[in-house]
Amino acid sequence: MLRIGDRPLPVVGRARMYVCGITPYDTTHLGHAATFVWADVAARVLRHLGVDVDVCRNVTDVDDVLDAAAAHVGDRSDSFAAVQQFRFERDMVSLGVRPPTHEPRAHNHVAQVVTLAAALLESGAAYLRGGTVWFRGGEVPARAGLSAADAAALAAEFGQDPGLEHPADVPIWRAATDGEVAWPSPWGEGRPGWHAECAAMALTTLGPALDLHVGGADLRFPHHAYESAMAEAVTGVAPFARAWMHVGTVRVGGAKMAKSTGNLVLVSDIVDTYPAAALRLLLVDRPWRQEWDYEPAALDAATGRLERLYSAASRGVMEDGTKAAAAVTAALLADLDVPAALAIAEEAGGEAARLTLSVLGLT
Repeated sequence: MLRIGDRPLPVVGRARMYVCGITPYDTTHLGHAATFVWADVAARVLRHLGVDVDVCRNVTDVDDVLDAAAAHVGDRSDSFAAVQQFRFERDMVSLGVRPPTHEPRAHNHVAQVVTLAAALLESGAAYLRGGTVWFRGGEVPARAGLSAADAAALAAEFGQDPGLEHPADVPIWRAATDGEVAWPSPWGEGRPGWHAECAAMALTTLGPALDLHVGGADLRFPHHAYESAMAEAVTGVAPFARAWMHVGTVRVGGAKMAKSTGNLVLVSDIVDTYPAAALRLLLVDRPWRQEWDYEPAALDAATGRLERLYSAASRGVMEDGTKAAAAVTAALLADLDVPAALAIAEEAGGEAARLTLSVLGLT
């Protein structure tokens, strides 16, 4: 049985995994890639156990940041997003990330956000002011283990405005301003709120509860906290996700890798010079929740280790090969302990190394 953190994750028949996908306004950097590669590893380990895995990875193609990026280059948001999505998918293919079972796009789920907003209004979990439907989020920071001040600071990093009745309230549906792309609703022209988009896409695609939710550590609050709170409020099913993987942040020189800091390291640039499998190995050769600093020299080390693993896998039948392979599986089931699995594979070689390379997607 797979364990994620301190939580055993027994699955009968089918696992439902939701992966917070990209906002297609920029090219894939290592921070993005780490999340999606780790999600792929989790799915591969579950499949290794004989579990069918439905992976839903959304595309947030209704977003103010996307609109601004498209306007900056004089393009329409939809065509700009399509180009960025193509580049992202090319990078995922190069890294061996399997295509998701479902890939909902926010612009196709606006009607579901309207339905979500109406249901939350009817239940009293939301209120209407000036064409905007606000979710009552006063309890969400405490549920996330945050003080009001810490929650406000994190929300401000994402440009989240304070709510009207309570500072922690967030828009499910936001009244449009002049010049914005907007959709009709019972409350007038408007746009879906970010957290509501993911709630609506997850509920529509996978139902009222998930087995595993994956996303970057920086999305723990506010995004995932509000997404799950909205879903639970509308369905009455809790918890929304049985387990969470908040993948550790990738930094450069101690600063989070982000477009705003100008320190991006792009997947496409690396795979022009290094084997894509070496980059994938670099991304997962650590605990999945660990923050880490990228250094170019680490790619040389990962390439060397990948070659040693290939060499180890070429060994013939070993006396304790089956035992070593079982030890690899046990390591991966213990909170996806990839470093332990790699150490066993490199030392034992043969069947253990071949299994490790296969399950981790390094072949």
